[in-house]
Amino acid sequence: MTTPAVKTVGFKPRERNVFFHILTACNLSCLHCYINPAQHGSTAVSKETMAEWLRLFLDPDKETNLIFLGGEPTLHPDLIAGIKTARQLGYRTVTVDSNGFLFHNLLAAIEPRDAVISFSLDGPAAEINDPIRGKGVFATCTANIKKAVALGFDVSLIYTVSRLNIDHLARMPALLKELGVKRFFIQVIGLRGKSAAYPDDTLQLTPEEWLTVIPRVARQAADLGIHVIFPKVFLEEGETFSCAGKVAENYFIFPNGRVYQCPLCEDFPLHTFTIDNNRLVRNSGLTEEQLFTLDIAEGCVMNKLLQPGNIRYDARGKPLTRISCCLLKQELRP
Repeated sequence: MTTPAVKTVGFKPRERNVFFHILTACNLSCLHCYINPAQHGSTAVSKETMAEWLRLFLDPDKETNLIFLGGEPTLHPDLIAGIKTARQLGYRTVTVDSNGFLFHNLLAAIEPRDAVISFSLDGPAAEINDPIRGKGVFATCTANIKKAVALGFDVSLIYTVSRLNIDHLARMPALLKELGVKRFFIQVIGLRGKSAAYPDDTLQLTPEEWLTVIPRVARQAADLGIHVIFPKVFLEEGETFSCAGKVAENYFIFPNGRVYQCPLCEDFPLHTFTIDNNRLVRNSGLTEEQLFTLDIAEGCVMNKLLQPGNIRYDARGKPLTRISCCLLKQELRP
C-alpha cells in the first residue's frame, strides 16, 4: 500500500473551536501538565454556568466544535449534562479529552453519537507511560479504550512527545491497531504549567528529532489504517506564516472566566477576553490580540517571546528554523 503525502490542514474560515476547561482539578499529576491554577483558577464551573457559557460560544451560522477539558473533565459531576446540552444547542462535534479513568460512569451515561472520547497516553507500555502520568494509568486507560471501542464510541488517542518518550513512539501504531483506535494525535510538548519549570533541553525535542521521527511514525500508523494528526511546528523555506489568532476562531476557556485565543499565552494574563456576567468582554491594555499583528522572521511571535530557546540562529542572526502557529496541523489519512 502507498501512503499518501503529509497534508497541511489550513485554517477554516467559517469554523470555530471551543476548548472548554470545566475544572482544573485532576486525579493525576503528570510531569508535563499545562494547567496553572494561579492563572486558571482552582474551581469548577457550575452546571448552570456551563450551560450559559455553552450558549455564549455557540454560533449557529458557523460549524462550532466543542472540546471538554480539565484537569480531568470526567471528574466534573455535571459533564454528562454539559454534553447533552451541547448536543441540544447544535454543536457540530463534542469531544471529551480524558486521562482514561472516565469517572461518573461516563460510557454508560451517554451514547456514542453524543461525544468523541479522546484518551491521553504517553507510552506504549506501563514502564514508559506510568513514570510520566502515574502508577497504574496505562492499565486503566487501555482497559477503558477497549471498552469504549467495544461500545461503538469514536475513540482517538493523544501522545505528547518529549525527550522522555520519543524513543518509544514507533511502538504506538501497533498498539493503536490492537486497541482499535482509528485516530492518533501526536502532540508537541509545550513549555507551559509544569513543563515551564524544566530547562529548555530537558523535555523538548530538537528540530532534527521532530522532523525525522514524527513523519516516519505517522506514515507507519497511516499504513495500518489510522488517521494521524500532528502539529506543523516548523515552516518550510518560503512558506508563509499564518496565525490562527488572526484567521481562525479558537477560544480556550478557563473556570475563572479567562478566554484565550492562543494556548501558548495561558501562563500569563494576556487573555483577549473575560467572561463577565455571562457576557464575553474584550480586555483593554496589552493582550495576546495585539501581539498577533507582529510580523517577525522567526514566524510565531508568541513562541519567540515565551519560548525563545526553541529557535537557533546562524552567524548573521537569521533563524535556522521558523516556527509555525501551534494550532496549524498536518495529517495523514489512510
